[in-house]
Amino acid sequence: MSVQEIPADLMFYISAQQPCSYLPGQQQLNLFADPNTRMDPALYSVLCELGFRRSGEYVYAPRCPSCQACLPVRLPVAEYRPNRSQRRNWRDNADLQVKLVEAQYHEEHFRLYQRYLLSRHPDGSMSETDPAQFQRFFGSSWSDTRYLEFRQQGQLLAVSVVDLLRDGLSAVYTFFDPDAQQRGLGVYAVQWMIAETARRGLSHLYLGYLIHDCDKMAYKARYRPLEVFRQGSWQELENPSNNSPLNHP
Repeated sequence: MSVQEIPADLMFYISAQQPCSYLPGQQQLNLFADPNTRMDPALYSVLCELGFRRSGEYVYAPRCPSCQACLPVRLPVAEYRPNRSQRRNWRDNADLQVKLVEAQYHEEHFRLYQRYLLSRHPDGSMSETDPAQFQRFFGSSWSDTRYLEFRQQGQLLAVSVVDLLRDGLSAVYTFFDPDAQQRGLGVYAVQWMIAETARRGLSHLYLGYLIHDCDKMAYKARYRPLEVFRQGSWQELENPSNNSPLNHP
């Protein structure tokens, strides 16, 4: 991992200021890699190791001048130690069949995503998504992306979108059947990705941004040990909150 591995002609741009999606009353700014640059999995891997993330085709990192609440985090999978709740979750979902499939449009995935959004954001614009938006949000023309399908006796219960990196996996998003919420499928998906990263002989699972004051993003602190990218290097996150809700990515 090195800044020197980034092409000298790669430009970065600051976005316009807008209301923060996670913290009410805050404004957000993002640093974007030039969308016209020729991005590929190798370059994206370098940028992930420097705290960046992708949304569709766009590669970004928060650069809010008055707030540093978004913490890029990753888990060194060889050192993962599940807590009692996570061990129970792993046992309770042992009946599921998990399959890694190509990142192509599947109507079954989209219908599950619609149901998930309607249960989570019934009054929001996200619930009005269509197949084209679905594909733009999760896919890209250059990333090495897979979909993880979680099924019980053939019924699709959850899908995780995962990017393959040079040193690990990056968890992009997970959505699941709202009728199976009691299973803790988001927790199981993270643990399955941890195991898959280790199985491939890779070192880290990238979990995006931890935000302690946002319930939907604070759950990541429950996976131990956790590393945070801070001041140009990855450091172990000290004293992560033990009160964060177990939501999904």
